[in-house]
Amino acid sequence: MKKKFLQFCQNNKLHRNNAQLETLDLLIRFDKKSSFFENLSLKFFNKLNKKIGFYLFGNIGVGKTMLINFFFDNLTIRKKRIHFNEFMISFHDFSHKNKLNEKENLIDNFVKNLKKKTDLIYLDEFQITNIVDAMILGRLFEAIFKANIKVLITSNIQIKDLYKDGLQRDQFLPFIKIIKKFSIEHELVIDQDYRKDGSSKLERFFHPFNEQATFQINRIFRQLSKGKKSSLIKLKVKGRTFKIYSFFEGIARFKFDELCATNIGAEDYLAIADVCKFIAIDNVPNFNDENVNEQQRFITLIDILYEKKIPMMISANFNQKNLTSSKKLADIYRRTISRLFELTSPNFN
Repeated sequence: MKKKFLQFCQNNKLHRNNAQLETLDLLIRFDKKSSFFENLSLKFFNKLNKKIGFYLFGNIGVGKTMLINFFFDNLTIRKKRIHFNEFMISFHDFSHKNKLNEKENLIDNFVKNLKKKTDLIYLDEFQITNIVDAMILGRLFEAIFKANIKVLITSNIQIKDLYKDGLQRDQFLPFIKIIKKFSIEHELVIDQDYRKDGSSKLERFFHPFNEQATFQINRIFRQLSKGKKSSLIKLKVKGRTFKIYSFFEGIARFKFDELCATNIGAEDYLAIADVCKFIAIDNVPNFNDENVNEQQRFITLIDILYEKKIPMMISANFNQKNLTSSKKLADIYRRTISRLFELTSPNFN
C-alpha cells in the first residue's frame, strides 16, 4: 500500500511527506493487527482490549482526510465512510423510528443493524457540539467496539480535549474512556496548510461586503446561471419546508441569514447539498460571543459542503487577516476558514 500511496502522490502532484508516510505505516499495522483478532470470541477479545479504533488528529490542512481516504479506499473489507454529522443523524432517525423503552436496547439494535452492513466505519472531522450527542456517545461506541466494528476517526482535537468546556461534560467522559481504551491515538504534525498551496488569490471570496462586492458576485452568478432555468425549490426535512428562491439547475444563491440565522441544522444542509452543485452566500458576518449560534450553523454548513465537494462563492465582512470568533468555537473555526479558503479557490471545481 505504501508504494501505491507514493504513486498516488506523484500522480496528483502532492508533496511527499515523511510524517504522512509514518502515519500510513501505523495505519497498515493497525489494519493487520485488528484483522488478526476479528475471529476471536467476543468475550476473549474484550479481555485483551485490543485496538480496533484509529483516531488521527492534527492541525488544519495537514492532509489527515487525504491520508485516511487513501487508506480507506484500499481496504478490501465491508466499509462505510460517513461524516460524523450524518452518522449521528442516522442514529437519531433510527431512534425516532424504533422507539423502545430502554436506550441500551435501542443502541444495541442500531449497532446490530450497522454490523449487518459493515465491518468498518470511517468518521471524518469528528467533533461534538450537541449535549444530546455527548450524553449517548459513550454507550454507543462501547456497543460498536463490542460488536467488533473497526472505527477510523479524523479530528483537529486530541481525544482528551473533545467537548472541552461543553455543557454537562461529565456525562461525556465515558466516551473519552472508551475511545482511549480501544483506539490508537496519533497526531499528524506538519507545519504547513496544504489547502493554501498555489491559491494566494481567492477569486470567489469577496471582502468587504459592499456595492463593489455585490456587483462582482452578481456578474459571476449571471455567468454561471446563464441559460439555466430558474425555479423555486422546496425541500422537505422532517416535517418542515426549506425554500431555495434563487436556484438555477443546481446553481444556488443565499443570504447568510437564510442559512444560519434560522432554526435549521445539519439535516437541512445535507438536503441542500443534495440538490446544489454550486453555492453563493452573501454577507457572511464576523463572529463573536453574541452570534455563536449562527457561527455553529455556519461551521456545520461548511463542513457538509466540503464533504460533498461543492464549490462556493461568498461575500464576507472579514478576510483571513481580520476574522474573529466566539471564544467557544475559536479552535474549530480555524478549520472552517481553511476549508472556506479551499472551497472558494479557483482551483476547487
